[in-house]
Amino acid sequence: MDSHSSTTAKRTKHAALARPDMGEFGRHELAILGAPCGDIQALVAQLLPHLAPALRVAYVDADHAAGDTAAAEATSGTAARPTPYVAENGLSAELVDKITYRQLNLTRALDRFSQPELLAHESVVLVNGNHFRARQQVVIVDPRKPLDKKLDRLTDVRLILLADGQTDLPAVLAEHLASAPLPPVLRLADTAGIAAFIRQWYLVAVPVLRGLVLAGGRSERMQTDKGKLHYHALDQRQHTAALLGEFCPDVRVSVRPDQAAELPTGLKPLPDTFLNLGPLGGLLSAFQADPNAAWLVLACDLPFLTRHTLEFLVTHRQPARAATALKSPWNDFPEPLVTIWEPRSYGQLLRFLSLGYSCPRKALINSDIELLEPPVPAELRNVNTPEEREAANQELKIAQ
Repeated sequence: MDSHSSTTAKRTKHAALARPDMGEFGRHELAILGAPCGDIQALVAQLLPHLAPALRVAYVDADHAAGDTAAAEATSGTAARPTPYVAENGLSAELVDKITYRQLNLTRALDRFSQPELLAHESVVLVNGNHFRARQQVVIVDPRKPLDKKLDRLTDVRLILLADGQTDLPAVLAEHLASAPLPPVLRLADTAGIAAFIRQWYLVAVPVLRGLVLAGGRSERMQTDKGKLHYHALDQRQHTAALLGEFCPDVRVSVRPDQAAELPTGLKPLPDTFLNLGPLGGLLSAFQADPNAAWLVLACDLPFLTRHTLEFLVTHRQPARAATALKSPWNDFPEPLVTIWEPRSYGQLLRFLSLGYSCPRKALINSDIELLEPPVPAELRNVNTPEEREAANQELKIAQ
């Protein structure tokens, strides 16, 4: 093999996967820097009542006292955090239930891949930028923390805060930001204004909503393809796609690879890449195709579903949760096949798959979701057998 062939083989070694748009710690992260750490901690504490519970907020910081208890006590006047048991006796991990919160202590280093996984349930991550980088930043102008040695961390400044007594931007900061429009400037004491900015910053980044019709099942109970059935003018694949098209700029039909060529003209197939997993396979295949979108998922066997229920679901969408789902009127569990799945549910679904579970409902039950009472519970009724099909046809004819 010549050197050119070897290089080509190496270049195509890995699958060309779409990657989630992640930062160092999460999808939405802000490093706050430019003031002493105590001031940053105080700002975060003041912001929390304005941000939670609408947003799930994580905070990332470093412990100055780690490994130096005496020095910490001397400088702060308070007792430093006790040394975790994991740091002694050879333990590599320690999980402690503190009743109101859980504490995980690890001896292994955290890399840029494990950090987002640990914080995957949070919608916003606020980071002490004196210690860590984040993809976007909030800069505090405070003479106690000059910014000239931290300019390399200011890659995408979204907000500037002026500490007490500060009225102008330092020349070094103004010059660094001169190539782009100046970000908003607020007073550091304006907690409500800062919180409002963060809420708006988060809303601007809400993922696009795409539609997914699940039509890849084998319809064994129905004994014929449920997606090809006609309860309305169009078959169920077309009818469901049309419903989704009123709320989503892009609608795909999840099918087995062998079904893709059979779709009616105008429908966009999304062939399963996760095979033999039922609805989970279609959902994971959608996230693999676009891991940065939210997916409004509908099964194709819901002939009673109307625009009214979908409008209710989309209107009450909570992007800060892993998903927004409707409660099943038959068992009070989330209905996974009439659900908006946000991008951060992708990792949760994969985690359940790695544990041997292929049930999307189980993932919803064990995740931070918004669970809604359906406006018309009967619209969630699915049709799986020839007898149910005949009954549905009769009811829909009468309703028309």
